[in-house]
Amino acid sequence: MSAGDKMKHTAEKVGGKVKEGVGKVTDNEDLEREGQADQAKANLKKAGDDLKDVVDE
Repeated sequence: MSAGDKMKHTAEKVGGKVKEGVGKVTDNEDLEREGQADQAKANLKKAGDDLKDVVDE
């Protein structure tokens, strides 16, 4: 996985955590769930890239 991909996935995950936190503070369940979904997507993308790295070795 390239450094750029890793940074992008990390940024997506952090963005999801921020959304989730803002949703909790503002009692906005939709925003909270959206943040959780963003984090899950970032984790899946990272897992896919990690798997690609293993296969390429």
